[in-house]
Amino acid sequence: MLPCFLILFLFVVYPLGHTLYLSFCEYNFAFDPGPVFKGMTNYVNMFQDSKFLISVTNTLKFAFVDFILMMVISLLLALLLFFKGRNTWFFRTSIFMPIVVPASLVCIIFTWLLSKDFGLLNKFLVDGLGLPQLAKPWLTSEDTALWSLLSVNLWCNIGFETILFLSGLQSISPDILEAADMDGATGFRKIIHIILPNLSQTYIITGIWATVAALKVFVEPMVMTNGGPGSSTLVLYMYIYNNAFKYYDLGYAAAMAFFLSAMILLVSLINFRLNNRKG
Repeated sequence: MLPCFLILFLFVVYPLGHTLYLSFCEYNFAFDPGPVFKGMTNYVNMFQDSKFLISVTNTLKFAFVDFILMMVISLLLALLLFFKGRNTWFFRTSIFMPIVVPASLVCIIFTWLLSKDFGLLNKFLVDGLGLPQLAKPWLTSEDTALWSLLSVNLWCNIGFETILFLSGLQSISPDILEAADMDGATGFRKIIHIILPNLSQTYIITGIWATVAALKVFVEPMVMTNGGPGSSTLVLYMYIYNNAFKYYDLGYAAAMAFFLSAMILLVSLINFRLNNRKG
């Protein structure tokens, strides 16, 4: 057990403990000789920082919509694959494929597709459908930038969520489904009264994964918009990164990182309690 303990201590326990200590310190690792303990100063300053408040608002807004769409769309896709039965390997592979493509590469491609001047989406809307009023500066307008990133995030992650739901559907006992058929519970009634209630444990796994993925969004705003235009796509994870590796303020970044961890833990616990109660 000693090698496993050493690995966990070196790469999990010690970094967490040291980061917690840094969150109570003022430490610019480029210039300061060492961290200086400042108590709760970083945590107090967070709630007086307008950019921090904007990043939290953007993160929660993004996470709320992303969570709902992720759960609903992936469940619908899983149900389609489940009832389709055999010969769905092509569709399963197609749905899952985006998860294995590097996220940074996906963002570069979508930056080109969503470009205002030479993007394929606007070209299709104008030349293909003849609807120039629908063409927009998707990534350079404060009204559409965050939601454009949301669509890319969904495209990247929805395949994994679909596979999780499909595994949950396949774990339902065939005897339960056969009994439902014999009792006349078919079609939509079968889904509502038999299948969905039997996915309570799957909701916990998929809900926590969707929550963590949404609250920790980073690659899309970093690569596609760099937090702009203005601060409309500045999310908390990106603001933590900027403070740590652009401004070298490790103490402040550590405090915000623990705040983000607390957000994820709280939402995950709420999801766990709600689904356990339903189960």
